[in-house]
Amino acid sequence: MCNEKLEARRSNLQRQGQKQRDSAEDIDISIFSPRNNRVCINRKMSSRSKKYKGKIVDRRKRRSVGKEEKYRQEGDRSDPSDSEDAGAEEAFKVSFPVAMWDLEHCDPKKCSGRKLSRHGLVETLRLGTRFPGLVVTPVGEKCVSPLDKHIVGEHGCAVVDCSWARLDDTPFARMRTPYPRLLPFLVAANPINYGKPCQLSCVEAIAATLIITGFPEEAAYYLGKFSWGHSFMELNSELLEKYALCVDSEEVIRVQNKFLADARTEKSQRSSEPDLPHYDSESEEETETPKSVAEPILVAEGK
Repeated sequence: MCNEKLEARRSNLQRQGQKQRDSAEDIDISIFSPRNNRVCINRKMSSRSKKYKGKIVDRRKRRSVGKEEKYRQEGDRSDPSDSEDAGAEEAFKVSFPVAMWDLEHCDPKKCSGRKLSRHGLVETLRLGTRFPGLVVTPVGEKCVSPLDKHIVGEHGCAVVDCSWARLDDTPFARMRTPYPRLLPFLVAANPINYGKPCQLSCVEAIAATLIITGFPEEAAYYLGKFSWGHSFMELNSELLEKYALCVDSEEVIRVQNKFLADARTEKSQRSSEPDLPHYDSESEEETETPKSVAEPILVAEGK
């Protein structure tokens, strides 16, 4: 009996050892050589990879995603309306370049400049890149005017995509252009700064520049990419028409100052008017009018 038990125990241990050896052969061990950027397989491998034993295998190249491609991928996941407008982009072509410097201050899902970049309507510039056309920037000295039409038509226009709360941290000196410009007074219509003066988004700044310089069709095309784009035209249609009829930047400033002065005067007049009681309808006035007063009025009307 003892011999049989010992023999059974020995055979059991042999089976367990064979299982461990079989499992060790299935381990795939590879060595990476940094000199030639390749992987050399020379250890025990699984049965599928035995044919590569002792051979040099090229390492799979890592695919790098560019900045614009990353924005496009994020937009495909966050904005389903982009795919609906893909066919309309080929129907209308802008004859001049439109670009922006992206400081990445904004939320990618809410930034109008990045949405335009996903559509291929705006070129993203790097800091230090010189743009030959007109650039809307807070450090400009002159205002955009119809006199700049030939600059936009030949060299295009660009904007700076940055947060209004971080203007002090924005390196405007690294955004070089021979034509820095300011925008006149306009009211924002984007969902983030709706109703706030001068705090325009990228697409609003581009559209305002194009309208003032004589490219209204291109401006409508850019605003049409946003569901709230028509609101910008409704809020600023009067001012934009007046700006577009000016001769130079000095006249644009005069039109702006006159509009602001009239707005202040109208506001002061409204605040000085007394609050009068409001009557819902004329029928209430007639019922409250004394009979002795109403009769002479009827007689006079009869005459």
